[in-house]
Amino acid sequence: MSSELTENLPSGLAAVEEAVARACREARRDRASLTLVAVSKTFAADAIAPVIKAGQRVFGENRVQEAKAKWPELMSAYGGLSLHLIGPLQSNKTREAVALFDAIHSVDRPSLCEALAKEFRTQTRRPQLFVQLNTGEEPQKAGVAPADADGFIADCREKYGLPISGLMCIPPVNEAPAPHFALTAKIAARNGLKNLSMGMSADFAVAIQMGATHIRVGSAIFGHRG
Repeated sequence: MSSELTENLPSGLAAVEEAVARACREARRDRASLTLVAVSKTFAADAIAPVIKAGQRVFGENRVQEAKAKWPELMSAYGGLSLHLIGPLQSNKTREAVALFDAIHSVDRPSLCEALAKEFRTQTRRPQLFVQLNTGEEPQKAGVAPADADGFIADCREKYGLPISGLMCIPPVNEAPAPHFALTAKIAARNGLKNLSMGMSADFAVAIQMGATHIRVGSAIFGHRG
């Protein structure tokens, strides 16, 4: 599977970049205001390398252990890479996550805040932190309910001393994404947060229209996971 995927990867990245540039033009935004996070979860290093060689530098992973297994070698082989954790983070993996990732998009509960605050006191690294919202209030999904977001963000800052840089959301699959993106942007604005991690392969153009600063795109770049 990896070698077959490898042949198609740069063209997938090129198609996404073209669509991103078009969406930015339509939204009258500078392409430089947007970070494309290429979601490489479940893909091996030999499937990721061609995307790096094609110029992509920011990647997203769902699990700390999977990222630890493949990224240190890639980072030593290629310069200027940035790794984002976009999946849930267990409190007992916080030390490894802070050491490895440049951004964590899934801050969502007090116990994790406590663990992150401890690591920020003992490590020199300071990954960007995003609070994950559960805008659809889906019971199976992680994230802070919109009604609780202001209080949670305040606690992150005041109680735990965490420098929150933005919000992340994943809209329900069976609903239009725009209202969820708009709600996320509204909560971010009233809390003075500039970064919005929202939009994936199927809806990143809408997210760009709604002010996303980070879009998380996997299948459109790497193909569908087996």
